[in-house]
Amino acid sequence: MSATTTVMFADLTGSTAVFETLGNDAATQTITGLTNWIGQVVKNHGGRVVKTLGDGVLALFPDGASSVRAVVLLQREHARRRIQRGPAHSMELQVGLACGEVVEVAGDCYGDAVNVASRLSDLSGAREIWATDTVVEQLRMPPPGTRFHPLGLVPIRGKALERELFRIEWQEDTSTDMMTLPGFGPGELARQARAASQGRIELRYLGLVQDFGSDELPIHMGRAREAEFVIADPRVSRLHARIEWHINSFILSDLSSYGTSVRFQGAPTQQLLRRDECVLHDSGEIALGPDFGDFSVATIQFALSVSG
Repeated sequence: MSATTTVMFADLTGSTAVFETLGNDAATQTITGLTNWIGQVVKNHGGRVVKTLGDGVLALFPDGASSVRAVVLLQREHARRRIQRGPAHSMELQVGLACGEVVEVAGDCYGDAVNVASRLSDLSGAREIWATDTVVEQLRMPPPGTRFHPLGLVPIRGKALERELFRIEWQEDTSTDMMTLPGFGPGELARQARAASQGRIELRYLGLVQDFGSDELPIHMGRAREAEFVIADPRVSRLHARIEWHINSFILSDLSSYGTSVRFQGAPTQQLLRRDECVLHDSGEIALGPDFGDFSVATIQFALSVSG
């Protein structure tokens, strides 16, 4: 059986720390309760859970609009729960959405959309929702306060062609220049968002020097061939870190298993990112690893220029 549908991958990050803090029994109960709750929200929005994968959920929706409404509610409600319930609910949600033909066999599902949704969940950071343009462009009335931030053409592991992606901003108090409605033709939102370049970033590593405009972002740094800034070092993750343009700022996000460190020009300390992000300013260094103290860690120099 095959049908065109929208696929959701929702992953809980930080489960290892919860097991260390609460112990196996309490942590398992907490994670099971959260995945069950995710499943109920999916059901309430017309979707259905295909399976749970430990601390993740794979679900299908009949259309992009219902999937976006569901995941926006998930992020907003989970954020409120984390504030109210403390360390036991310290995990974050990261979500990927993709649309396409799905084949269901023996209680599981397969297809390009399944693979892409899984990759987007991996690429997105904590508290983020990433979606393909084919999902976003189905919405004519998004949830109130929702914004769509074009990420441009992004390479996806295992795919020959880049995909037009969006980050769905779900925070109800968000006030930005992002698009509120995707009521344009395919790709039109991304083309409009890339129309004006407002900043540039120069990256230097050994003899490699590359310069990127804000309209060319996001870019990825890593050892994979699909990374825009390739570091040929086996200790660097395939897609180790991402730099994007958001609210007139350059944002660095760690995507790796080991962490990314940042040290700004003239600052006495470094900032360690573990599946987290920070705003870049002026100039400094980015270490694709947890510590500048290891002189063998791949270290990238950066310099910014931002206008308006």
